[in-house]
Amino acid sequence: MENTNRRKFLKTTLAASAGTMLISPALAGFAAKKSPFKISLAEWSLHKTLFANKMTNLEFPVVTRELGIEAVEYVNQFFKDKARDEKYLAELKKIAKNEGVTNVLIMCDGEGMMGHPEKAERIKTVENHKKWVDAAEFLACHSIRVNAGSRGEYDEQQKLAADGLRMLCEYGDTKKINIIVENHGGLSSNGNWLAGVMKMVDHKRVGTLPDFGNFVINRQTGEEFDRYKGVELLMPFAKGVSAKSHDFDSEGNETKSDFYRLMQIVKDSGYKGYVDVEYEGSVLSEKEGIIATRKLLEKVFKAIA
Repeated sequence: MENTNRRKFLKTTLAASAGTMLISPALAGFAAKKSPFKISLAEWSLHKTLFANKMTNLEFPVVTRELGIEAVEYVNQFFKDKARDEKYLAELKKIAKNEGVTNVLIMCDGEGMMGHPEKAERIKTVENHKKWVDAAEFLACHSIRVNAGSRGEYDEQQKLAADGLRMLCEYGDTKKINIIVENHGGLSSNGNWLAGVMKMVDHKRVGTLPDFGNFVINRQTGEEFDRYKGVELLMPFAKGVSAKSHDFDSEGNETKSDFYRLMQIVKDSGYKGYVDVEYEGSVLSEKEGIIATRKLLEKVFKAIA
């Protein structure tokens, strides 16, 4: 019953302001423009709609603009076979430009293990990612997001992941594209481990994408790294920030993450740039959750400005 009441409250609140947000995204983002942060939309926020074929990747910039957001972060899964399709990429770039939407980055999954124990497999993974570096350059993104998966002991995994990342960074440098790593399960969700990897890579193109909600190291045991400490450890290397959300209370605050505390950590690090909306909840619909997250971020930006 509590979830039902909260859903009704949030839907009523969002509906009351939806007209303004959809008609005038610029006015809706007014508060955000007074801060050093800008809001982007992670495509994964719409993964249910995309997997159900109710929208396509080409429609993503259009929907983003309709939701009052002016920048996008693509997920390679939704145009997996198009990385080298210049005609497709040109169309996507044109659509984004026509909508006044900035292409920020491409989140890349399913291209191999960056820290694979076997050298040949690490090289293969780097080669697999090069097409996405090229696509990111074509779309005028600043980065691709990769995973730092590996196997073995703690220290060994750091060395292996750093080796793969360094190789990819060297290629990224030729295209002026950054290679950034999200805390995305396993040891990558251990803030100390990932910060150590960044120091080992020691390349200007490498960086992190701290995700507020991805600090579960082991889903079977429930082992989790403290999200506030994790964000603090990863922010010195951050070239992006992901504001993960799942559910909201009656005041519109995220129930698992204190966005005020987390964004204060982000601000104190000196970071300036995009903070993405990444809604993964089930109480609100995807679009409702995106709007709720965006409204919360705008409120937080204003409060800490």
